[in-house]
Amino acid sequence: MTWMELSLFLILFALFVYIFLSNHIVRLHKTYLLFHFFMMLWPFGQFAVRTTDYPQFQQIYITISFVGMSLLGFGWFLFTLTLTDRIQGFTGRSLVYLSLPAVLSAVSIIFNPGGGFVTFENYNDEHRFGPLFWIMFVQLLAYGVYSLVLLLRSRHSEILAQERPRIANAVTGILILVGFGLLGTLVNVALAPWLPRIPYLMSLGTVMSGIYFVFAIQRHGMFDIIQFAQQDVFDTISAGIIVLDDQDHVLELNRFFQPQLQLELGKRFDMEHFLASTMNGGGKEEFLSAYRSHLPERAQTEITMQTIGGEAHFALNAAPILVNKKMIGRVITLQDVTELRSLVAETHSKNEALRDRNRALILMQDELFQANRKLEQMAITDSLTGCYNRRYLMLQLEHEVATNIRYGIPFAIFLFDIDLFKKVNDTYGHLVGDEVIRLTAKVVKDALRKTDILARYGGEEFTVYLPHTNREQAEMLANRIRSAVERHEYRIGKQGETIHITISMGMMAVEGQPGQNLDDPKLFLRDLFAKADAALYRAKEDGRNRIVNM
Repeated sequence: MTWMELSLFLILFALFVYIFLSNHIVRLHKTYLLFHFFMMLWPFGQFAVRTTDYPQFQQIYITISFVGMSLLGFGWFLFTLTLTDRIQGFTGRSLVYLSLPAVLSAVSIIFNPGGGFVTFENYNDEHRFGPLFWIMFVQLLAYGVYSLVLLLRSRHSEILAQERPRIANAVTGILILVGFGLLGTLVNVALAPWLPRIPYLMSLGTVMSGIYFVFAIQRHGMFDIIQFAQQDVFDTISAGIIVLDDQDHVLELNRFFQPQLQLELGKRFDMEHFLASTMNGGGKEEFLSAYRSHLPERAQTEITMQTIGGEAHFALNAAPILVNKKMIGRVITLQDVTELRSLVAETHSKNEALRDRNRALILMQDELFQANRKLEQMAITDSLTGCYNRRYLMLQLEHEVATNIRYGIPFAIFLFDIDLFKKVNDTYGHLVGDEVIRLTAKVVKDALRKTDILARYGGEEFTVYLPHTNREQAEMLANRIRSAVERHEYRIGKQGETIHITISMGMMAVEGQPGQNLDDPKLFLRDLFAKADAALYRAKEDGRNRIVNM
């Protein structure tokens, strides 16, 4: 029995190391690894308790096992929030509140007041569980049920339609773990007086669940990290488009070439194998050299494919997607040039027509290149106002703020929204409301400096980042923005009717000493925006059309 628990623990540990070493770790990986770590605690404790005869150490190992079990539900719940992209709606404080049942269960296990959780008649075999154990069981069940509800809702959501395979994988994995957990509780606790104890049931469940998750991650691309453009944008372009991540897994492809390419989302696209079956003659090595170069660059060539209508020729264009000079994926386009090839072969004497066709091809390729640039721009900007979106701002600020703190560079954050905006929508309609948001963004942008960054935070709420700005300068600029918006006349309708609006603003200025380091820039930013949001809330409570400086 001891070696069974040890073997199960080592398998879980090996899976943990494998996930850590074979993936680019992002937030989704971090939450899964936390959940996986909690799973490892149970078999570790069950193994360790059988390696010693000292009751003090046995009690410690048993406590470790049950602490891991008590935290397992919250670990899975946190992973579910990240997987379904709902974690954006939770603040750090709300997550702390949600973790309290698991934390309190862990504390009750550690202190075991009056044997209220468990009493040990024999550390290796017999335990008597008290009411605190069943409270822990209920909180684990609550976390599990709530997580499954979130996963199933997300699976039927149109917004997450393309995420259904990963949601299905997550549901299957947790059902494996819950099934073994319920079976172990039934056999080893509820029916213990009548049935022989099977101590490794829970450990076996964690191992099988862990193996399944690793399989899902590697086989089905469960943890894809690139956000890509909407499907209808791809389907409106009359060319084949494939979007790959930095590991060459297919993130998206449009309907135009899906039957010919026979690709599936999540599978790896092997460019060498693809060219071997579609390309004859020279140019292959040059294309692959540019495609696989250390500094990714745009690569083009021509291929031949068998289609329903016979042999066809296509222009193959591979362009890297770069963010901060780092490649996060590729866009591969396939433009049908069969007609052009036939025309060139049949009309050598028509040089003028050939030049026109070449110019048309160049124009089409340029349009595709501009479309690629537009897709990259869409990923970082807000479609209504043209400002940066919240996601891009946060990515930029993580590095920027860490640098400012390290070198003592002052900076400021504004968070503002339009006063009584719901009244504008209710009175004039949502079209006028959208125009008010767009014009407000323009007025604010005109009042800012070239180095300042304006981003739409959500709805009618905006944020401004001001680098190299102390408190006094920030206050002057904030008043200038507020006054500019207040003075601006917003024209509505065709009869020249105008309205005036105001904004309320929360402001945070940071002036530190050089030499400091941030351990967690994300946490620092979260606290910074929470204070700015509190200042904005106070500005609204104090009467609106004002600035509150925290």
